[in-house]
Amino acid sequence: MLLRALLLLCLVPVSLYADWLPGKAYKLPSQYTNQESGYFSIIEGHNGKLYIGSAKYGVNGYLLEFDPQTEKTTMVMDVHEVIGSKATGFAAQAKIHTRNNVGASGKIYVGSKQGYPEKGESRDLYKGGYVLTYDPKTGKSEHFGIAKAGHGIISVTPDEEKGVAYISTCSDDRPIDHTHFMILDLKTKQYTDLGDMEQMYAFIVVDYLHRAYHPKRGGFVVRYDPETKKLEQLKITIDGKEAPKGLTKDNSIQNWDWSPDKKTLWCVEMTTNELFSFDLTQKGETFDGKSHGKLLDVKSTDCRAMCVAPDGRVWMAITEQGRSGGPLCYLASYTPGAKGVVNHGPIKVANPDFTTFTTEDGKPKPWHHTMRKEKDGTLTPWQPLGIAATKDAVYVLTIAPFTLMKFAPPPK
Repeated sequence: MLLRALLLLCLVPVSLYADWLPGKAYKLPSQYTNQESGYFSIIEGHNGKLYIGSAKYGVNGYLLEFDPQTEKTTMVMDVHEVIGSKATGFAAQAKIHTRNNVGASGKIYVGSKQGYPEKGESRDLYKGGYVLTYDPKTGKSEHFGIAKAGHGIISVTPDEEKGVAYISTCSDDRPIDHTHFMILDLKTKQYTDLGDMEQMYAFIVVDYLHRAYHPKRGGFVVRYDPETKKLEQLKITIDGKEAPKGLTKDNSIQNWDWSPDKKTLWCVEMTTNELFSFDLTQKGETFDGKSHGKLLDVKSTDCRAMCVAPDGRVWMAITEQGRSGGPLCYLASYTPGAKGVVNHGPIKVANPDFTTFTTEDGKPKPWHHTMRKEKDGTLTPWQPLGIAATKDAVYVLTIAPFTLMKFAPPPK
């Protein structure tokens, strides 16, 4: 009987037996989004506050500031106000979708992009996205004009020491998204186009030698050296072998972040269920990476939220897909040099009364559908899109409803 019981236990999904990881939830203001949506646009500023982008389709994009001390959220950038626009519909700057980054000055760098055309709307209505900065010290915002006509901005990475920022644009075409790797001169506000990388949702990192890296369709990385003005195309390999299909397929979505010393690039492809690292000090014509194994011991995953903490740990909010009880989100981490990724368990809302999920007449609120109540009453979100790790906490950004979850102190 004992053997039979053990066999039955092994057949039950692990997630049903994992201890829940509680996080405090904060409802982000609904007036800055009309579909309770934001993306991977979250970063900690030098002042310890979080800066979060939101999407209000057909209307405008906003940058929000969350203060962990007061637990208050304030709108600090109205994109249309900064650029002087009253555009609506598909012509609007509907999102701040960029991976937010912070310059040495403390300025927050973001970009605006297009939403989705409604029936009858032409894509020609959208004139192009803007690179913008917000300075927490002065409370002032600045824009740097349209980078490329008709394209939104999906990535902005500053290198203020060199007086530039590196940009990735997005045409939002499918199946191939045309994404131009560009250099912005922060003084003259002029853009230099380094070419079409055709890599959707690209992230850009800058290494310890000020070289900028951009992924390219087909399993390549393009590296730009500002000293030589040279652009190199490097073929990705993993552990000295051909890269897995996840990194070479046309719809590969590679979440990148780099180590505090800027000598290691960390990468998670959205659906590949594997963590990779790349040594940014390596030489040669290939870009050889290392696999650190599975993110979760499940059949199918979706990971759109990955970041590197100040202490060098890699953090990921990962959704288990194909689960019989519905998708489930886990918080996981990897410590450089460890044998593998640590799964800290499925996440739950520690304060389920953080917002209301029904209207006055008792009907479910619209755009609240990715926060599910389990049979035992546990409230759990399953669609994480952003993550930020500080020395004191890990924050996960989820949507529908637009919610920030805080895990403090960070799990060990």
